[in-house]
Amino acid sequence: MRRRGVTVILGALITALLAVGVMAAPLPYVVLKPGPTVNTLGSDNGTEVIQVKDAKTTTSTGQLRLTTVNVQSQVELVWAISGWFNSSDAVVPRELIYPPDRTEKQVEQRNAEEWTESQNSAVTVALTKLGYPVLTVVKAVTAGGAVSGVLQKGDVVTALDGTKITGPAKLTELLRAKPAGTTFTLSYTRAGKPATAKVTTKAGEDKTPRLGIEIETKQNAPFKVEIDLDKIGGPSAGLMFTLGIMDKLEPEDLTGGKIIAGTGTIDNNGNVGPIGGIPQKLVGAKKAGAQLFLVPQGNCAEALRNSVDGLPMAEVATVDDALTALKTFTGGGTPKPCSAE
Repeated sequence: MRRRGVTVILGALITALLAVGVMAAPLPYVVLKPGPTVNTLGSDNGTEVIQVKDAKTTTSTGQLRLTTVNVQSQVELVWAISGWFNSSDAVVPRELIYPPDRTEKQVEQRNAEEWTESQNSAVTVALTKLGYPVLTVVKAVTAGGAVSGVLQKGDVVTALDGTKITGPAKLTELLRAKPAGTTFTLSYTRAGKPATAKVTTKAGEDKTPRLGIEIETKQNAPFKVEIDLDKIGGPSAGLMFTLGIMDKLEPEDLTGGKIIAGTGTIDNNGNVGPIGGIPQKLVGAKKAGAQLFLVPQGNCAEALRNSVDGLPMAEVATVDDALTALKTFTGGGTPKPCSAE
């Protein structure tokens, strides 16, 4: 009996130890949790998030808060179980966040790059809306190229065959729509004076039609905008940065004293793109006191499935949609709600 009792006790102990081992073993999952929100009109760790140099800025009575998601990358069974039973968390396959062909460091590096790109696009869009359009400027002219002797460094290309050039991509699109050897009417400005010239494209080494110039973009704003917030990655703060820059530089208070949260990428044309982590961002926004959440159109169906009581949502596909939503909401109206379609 004594030997049998010892065997039972040892068996129970081994089972318990195995259970502990299973509970502590890492799993191929990550847990998404509501992250901090940041008021783009305020400060973070004592430093202004959006800094404008050489221009007068205004102070808003409300807030424009970007939202984030925390990723718990090392997940043990006990944490996974906790996440599954926590409505504000999401347990998802690790490969959705960290693809198997990339290391965590590589993913973090890409997130940092997208963060910087989103800031640059936010500045571009905000300045364009404020009356400082993107200019396509000649950086260098290739000797013997199609426009050699016509264009000079510093010239601004404004149109091709009467179609306005809104950026380098537009110029490339128009040139490649027709074969090399096509003659275009090129409009440009030099030292602020408009001019036109007939130019015939030449084929490059890859046979694509070319003008023979290097170009860059500029926006002739008499001030400089910088964003000082480097602890967050990814492109999802683009929309809120854009609105924050505009609010600081416009006399009008876009917030109307309200706390507005939101998310969404922004491209140089002002289009708002979908992002991940909507359920967690809605929870984070509500905890921060948000009274309205700006949702990218592409995330609306998911947002409706994970709506938070007391937090109305507005559907936005462009920065203009976001501005309209803010004006409607601060004026006492109801912005365009999210649609499941």
